[in-house]
Amino acid sequence: MARTRRRRVLRWVAWSVVAVLLLAVGGTLAWTQIGVMDAEDGPLADARGNPLITIDDAAEGIVLAPADGTSESGMVFIPGAKVDPWAYVPVLQGVAEQGTTVVITRPWLNLAFFDLRELDDFTSAAPEIDRWSVGGHSLGGVRACQLAADAEALVLFASYCAVDLSDTDIAVLSVSGSEDGLSTPTKIDDARDLLPADAELVQIDGASHASFGDYGPQQGDGTPTISREEMRETVTELVAPFVQG
Repeated sequence: MARTRRRRVLRWVAWSVVAVLLLAVGGTLAWTQIGVMDAEDGPLADARGNPLITIDDAAEGIVLAPADGTSESGMVFIPGAKVDPWAYVPVLQGVAEQGTTVVITRPWLNLAFFDLRELDDFTSAAPEIDRWSVGGHSLGGVRACQLAADAEALVLFASYCAVDLSDTDIAVLSVSGSEDGLSTPTKIDDARDLLPADAELVQIDGASHASFGDYGPQQGDGTPTISREEMRETVTELVAPFVQG
């Protein structure tokens, strides 16, 4: 009798654990799909009409390339948490115009830390290119830091590393915004010691966290005072020559 009771208790405990795990997994999956910030239609439509670049919705990601096919460098770019990858096409189009192929990834479950793919899973979109940089916005930048060992250079948009790269010789460009309410200037400064001593840190006056993509305002962010056009021009001026080496 006691043995039968113990079996029932153990069975109940086992099913309870299974139920909790299923609820946790289901809740996590649901959370990753709720609140995804979509790309704004106007800026994306303008980028699609840019005659100086091509845009390919490829298996590896969204591939931006110079229309004349003269690309000799590439950059894999990882979006921020729950941000539509297409939201980065407008701000990165200038980098492609200047001769760099850009592969914007589609993180699994819309979150970069769930995406365990390696850099070559994305660089395969343009196998003819030998020089690759890796970059990312916000959480995407944190993931980019983890992939930096396989790249020539690292580009951070409103982000910082959670791994120590201070003893590496990788070239780093960290671009942040003075009005960022999420990756604040203080947070950027506090993580500076994780980057190489010669890392280049640039703060764009008037830029907010969401200024690095075209997906609308973001909760908790500051108010940008820089125009979209000036932001894109500034990003192009900073990033294009850096990733070309």
